[in-house]
Amino acid sequence: MPAPSQYDVIIIGGGPAGLTAGLYTGRAKLKTAIIEGSAIGGRMAEAWEIENYPGIVEPINGYDLTQKMHEQTIKFGVEHIQTGVTGIDLADGHKIVKTALGDYAARALIIAGGSERRKLGVPGEKELAGRGVSFCATCDGPFFRNKIVAVIGGGNGALNEAIHLTHFAEKIYIIHRRDKLRATPVLQEKAKADNKIEFLWNTDVTAIEGDGTVERLKLKNVLNGKETILPVGGVFVAVGLIPNTDYLKGVVELNKVGAVITNENMETNIPGVYAAGDVRANSVRQVVTAAGDGATAASNAQDYLSGIKV
Repeated sequence: MPAPSQYDVIIIGGGPAGLTAGLYTGRAKLKTAIIEGSAIGGRMAEAWEIENYPGIVEPINGYDLTQKMHEQTIKFGVEHIQTGVTGIDLADGHKIVKTALGDYAARALIIAGGSERRKLGVPGEKELAGRGVSFCATCDGPFFRNKIVAVIGGGNGALNEAIHLTHFAEKIYIIHRRDKLRATPVLQEKAKADNKIEFLWNTDVTAIEGDGTVERLKLKNVLNGKETILPVGGVFVAVGLIPNTDYLKGVVELNKVGAVITNENMETNIPGVYAAGDVRANSVRQVVTAAGDGATAASNAQDYLSGIKV
């Protein structure tokens, strides 16, 4: 078996945390690779508009911001490897990242693999995925032009999905199992002011049904147990996120939901291994905080490699 390719720093994940970390390690003249298993930018690239990133006066499309960050890393010599990570070997002080393309070795490792959409786990969700069930309005919104659709959730993600869908859909129901939203006041005001959006409070989705494509939702009121049917042509699931850490179980310390535990320096319990962005515990899950995490992780990784921190 050939020896793994050697780097000073390997960054797992090409979202805002990973790209920022790469920018900093690249500028520090450290041989750096970013390994990304899907589209560069992660969930940031899916955002229709980003208006809360410092210095961006007018809203910017998430894909456009992704490309600018990507270009910065290329400018400073960062290598991008398009493949999924299947495991990490930290035995004997080595840091080996295992992928379908082979193994890669690093002196320091930054985990920035982000998170994936949480599933409802109801009948029909899996069977009709891609046939009316979606987890990304930016990706799939144009397919639902002039249709009645539902968005499930009550956080920032759900309201962003619904607001984006107003560009395409005839009507959007936001279905939330509580009577209050978790989303920021600005997003709540936007959603409540749009006459295309209607809220269904205290409601659970118990099944997604349709003959080949989504046609209706089975609903249940959580207060009185009343069951109803809601005809829709599509449903967007936005009920939270799960850290992408399956390959890290038993490798670094995780909390009960699978997020990587770090200190304020983004250090894990393993020297020379850091975590940044949505993948770590207590993340605010914003582009700006992910970028800050990436910069912090990269700075501390530089100190570790220089011997300042051990």
